[in-house]
Amino acid sequence: MTAITLTELHRGNPLEIVEHLATSHLWSFERACEDELVIVAKGKWADYQVSFTWLHDMEALHLACTFELKAPERSNAEIEHLIPMINAQMWVGHFEFWPTDKLVMFRHTLVLAGGVQASDRQCEVLFSAALDACERYYSAFQFVAWAGAGAREALEAAMFETAGEA
Repeated sequence: MTAITLTELHRGNPLEIVEHLATSHLWSFERACEDELVIVAKGKWADYQVSFTWLHDMEALHLACTFELKAPERSNAEIEHLIPMINAQMWVGHFEFWPTDKLVMFRHTLVLAGGVQASDRQCEVLFSAALDACERYYSAFQFVAWAGAGAREALEAAMFETAGEA
């Protein structure tokens, strides 16, 4: 391939920006293929696997941030009630629960139609929004899974804001 062909191939692929962002922040990452990059991020409550996928045909950067929820099967129904309650609170992105894989997933997509180029800041905000959402609602999922709480009670507990730290 010539340099021109490589340039044309990578034009518009924002994963180069995401890779640069991961490198500059010293985040562990793996470039699975040309159109996918996975970052492992350590949060306050869990380790998160953040997958960025460039969907060339749709001109969209998809983000999926997952964490394990090794919940007992008996809590799956209540977790399924919790998901739409959380999603109703979200301005961007949404949560899903994959019980067979025991994963909670936050998903969001940055649409870059018409040849729009993603910026460093957009990619950073996309990543940050995913981690913030997972950290904010992690306790609600745990409360349902392990304390046997109802979805509404768990959401109220997760939404409770404290001032400072003890």
